[in-house]
Amino acid sequence: MKFKIISLVVIAFIFMSFNLPKGILKKVDKEIKGTYQIETYELIPVDLSQNLVKSLASDFSNNNFFKIKSSIQVLGYAYISKAPSKTAQFDYLVLLDENLVIMKSKVLAYREEYGGEIGSKRWLRQFIGKTKEDTLLYGDNVVAISGATISVRSMTNAMNNLLQSLKVIHEKGIL
Repeated sequence: MKFKIISLVVIAFIFMSFNLPKGILKKVDKEIKGTYQIETYELIPVDLSQNLVKSLASDFSNNNFFKIKSSIQVLGYAYISKAPSKTAQFDYLVLLDENLVIMKSKVLAYREEYGGEIGSKRWLRQFIGKTKEDTLLYGDNVVAISGATISVRSMTNAMNNLLQSLKVIHEKGIL
């Protein structure tokens, strides 16, 4: 029990730089533990140069990209960001394996009356297995959702930007 509290405090400290609310922090912790089937892990911010960050399609400026490490190996990576919906933004999490293949995506907080269907496991499942070599196209290989057009397009763009950015980071030998 004491170790769990210490782990949560360490995780909270890391995420403080991203200004995540406590509820979202708990969701991130739960998703990481469930996806990687681990109880304890270490999140290490991936340090990217400011010049590189400026050239990327995704926003990596808020210390929102982390290496997930067990005591003996790198398990994968976590990316936490925001995307616009009709009048607000929603928070999302993408978990990747050590080869930068998407293992899971999760909408952490959706703040609109309409369009929340993008948070469904069924809809988000379509991103699993996508790599830095993939391109996502709304209405083609990304399913449209009636009443959530803006959010679906936004999440599709966000995922495309992330995949393009990961490709650049990988090509530069950073990961």
